[in-house]
Amino acid sequence: MPLPDTIEIRRLRVSSHIGVPDSERANPQTLWITVKMIPGQGFTGLADELARTIDYHAVALEIRALAASKPRRLIETLAVETADMLLGAHPLCRVAVTVEKQILPDTECVAVHLERHR
Repeated sequence: MPLPDTIEIRRLRVSSHIGVPDSERANPQTLWITVKMIPGQGFTGLADELARTIDYHAVALEIRALAASKPRRLIETLAVETADMLLGAHPLCRVAVTVEKQILPDTECVAVHLERHR
Protein backbone atom coordinates (compact mmCIF):
# COMPACT_ATOMS: atom_id res chain seq x y z
CA MET A 1 0.00 0.00 0.00
CA PRO A 2 1.51 3.38 -0.94
CA LEU A 3 2.23 5.93 1.76
CA PRO A 4 -0.15 8.90 1.88
CA ASP A 5 0.97 12.29 0.60
CA THR A 6 2.55 13.98 3.63
CA ILE A 7 3.84 17.44 4.53
CA GLU A 8 6.46 17.34 7.26
CA ILE A 9 8.07 20.10 9.31
CA ARG A 10 11.07 18.64 11.14
CA ARG A 11 12.38 19.91 14.43
CA LEU A 12 10.90 23.41 14.36
CA ARG A 13 12.64 25.34 17.13
CA VAL A 14 10.13 27.03 19.46
CA SER A 15 10.34 28.85 22.75
CA SER A 16 8.04 27.98 25.63
CA HIS A 17 7.69 28.41 29.38
CA ILE A 18 7.38 24.72 30.22
CA GLY A 19 8.26 22.39 33.08
CA VAL A 20 6.87 20.88 36.26
CA PRO A 21 8.53 23.05 38.91
CA ASP A 22 7.73 26.77 38.88
CA SER A 23 11.45 27.54 38.64
CA GLU A 24 11.71 25.60 35.37
CA ARG A 25 8.78 27.53 33.85
CA ALA A 26 10.23 30.89 34.95
CA ASN A 27 12.40 31.25 31.84
CA PRO A 28 11.61 30.23 28.27
CA GLN A 29 13.12 26.99 27.05
CA THR A 30 13.83 25.75 23.56
CA LEU A 31 11.76 22.84 22.33
CA TRP A 32 11.74 21.12 18.94
CA ILE A 33 8.46 20.18 17.31
CA THR A 34 8.04 17.87 14.34
CA VAL A 35 4.69 17.62 12.59
CA LYS A 36 3.63 15.24 9.85
CA MET A 37 0.44 16.39 8.18
CA ILE A 38 -1.66 14.33 5.79
CA PRO A 39 -3.98 16.60 3.84
CA GLY A 40 -7.54 15.57 3.14
CA GLN A 41 -6.73 15.96 -0.55
CA GLY A 42 -3.46 14.46 -1.76
CA PHE A 43 -0.97 16.32 -3.92
CA THR A 44 -2.60 15.32 -7.20
CA GLY A 45 -4.70 18.16 -8.56
CA LEU A 46 -2.94 20.99 -6.71
CA ALA A 47 -2.16 22.72 -10.04
CA ASP A 48 0.96 24.20 -8.42
CA GLU A 49 -1.22 26.58 -6.34
CA LEU A 50 -0.45 27.32 -2.69
CA ALA A 51 -4.13 27.93 -1.94
CA ARG A 52 -4.85 24.25 -2.68
CA THR A 53 -2.36 22.83 -0.18
CA ILE A 54 -1.22 23.36 3.41
CA ASP A 55 0.89 26.51 3.80
CA TYR A 56 3.74 25.12 5.91
CA HIS A 57 5.10 28.62 6.62
CA ALA A 58 1.76 29.59 8.16
CA VAL A 59 1.71 26.29 10.11
CA ALA A 60 5.19 27.00 11.53
CA LEU A 61 4.10 30.46 12.66
CA GLU A 62 0.95 29.02 14.28
CA ILE A 63 2.96 26.39 16.16
CA ARG A 64 5.46 28.99 17.41
CA ALA A 65 2.63 31.24 18.60
CA LEU A 66 0.89 28.35 20.37
CA ALA A 67 4.08 27.26 22.15
CA ALA A 68 4.69 30.81 23.39
CA SER A 69 1.06 31.56 24.27
CA LYS A 70 1.01 30.33 27.88
CA PRO A 71 3.03 28.38 30.43
CA ARG A 72 2.55 24.62 30.60
CA ARG A 73 3.87 21.87 32.83
CA LEU A 74 3.97 19.02 30.32
CA ILE A 75 5.28 18.66 26.78
CA GLU A 76 2.45 16.15 26.37
CA THR A 77 -0.02 19.02 26.79
CA LEU A 78 1.70 21.04 24.08
CA ALA A 79 1.64 18.03 21.74
CA VAL A 80 -2.12 17.56 22.20
CA GLU A 81 -2.80 21.28 21.78
CA THR A 82 -0.70 21.36 18.61
CA ALA A 83 -2.53 18.41 17.05
CA ASP A 84 -5.94 19.84 17.97
CA MET A 85 -5.02 23.27 16.57
CA LEU A 86 -3.75 21.85 13.27
CA LEU A 87 -6.76 19.59 12.76
CA GLY A 88 -9.09 22.48 13.56
CA ALA A 89 -7.39 25.08 11.36
CA HIS A 90 -6.37 23.09 8.27
CA PRO A 91 -7.96 20.55 5.93
CA LEU A 92 -6.02 17.60 7.32
CA CYS A 93 -7.22 14.05 7.75
CA ARG A 94 -4.30 13.05 10.01
CA VAL A 95 -1.49 14.68 11.96
CA ALA A 96 1.45 13.35 13.95
CA VAL A 97 3.24 15.55 16.47
CA THR A 98 6.56 15.01 18.24
CA VAL A 99 7.80 17.42 20.91
CA GLU A 100 11.42 17.18 22.06
CA LYS A 101 13.00 18.75 25.13
CA GLN A 102 16.61 18.61 26.27
CA ILE A 103 16.21 18.16 30.00
CA LEU A 104 17.73 14.93 31.33
CA PRO A 105 21.48 14.64 31.78
CA ASP A 106 23.23 12.10 29.58
CA THR A 107 20.40 12.03 27.03
CA GLU A 108 19.94 13.67 23.66
CA CYS A 109 16.36 14.59 24.55
CA VAL A 110 13.06 13.49 25.99
CA ALA A 111 10.32 13.26 23.38
CA VAL A 112 6.60 12.62 23.25
CA HIS A 113 4.78 11.56 20.11
CA LEU A 114 1.09 11.36 19.24
CA GLU A 115 -1.10 10.88 16.20
CA ARG A 116 -4.63 12.17 15.71
CA HIS A 117 -7.11 11.99 12.87
CA ARG A 118 -10.53 13.31 11.95
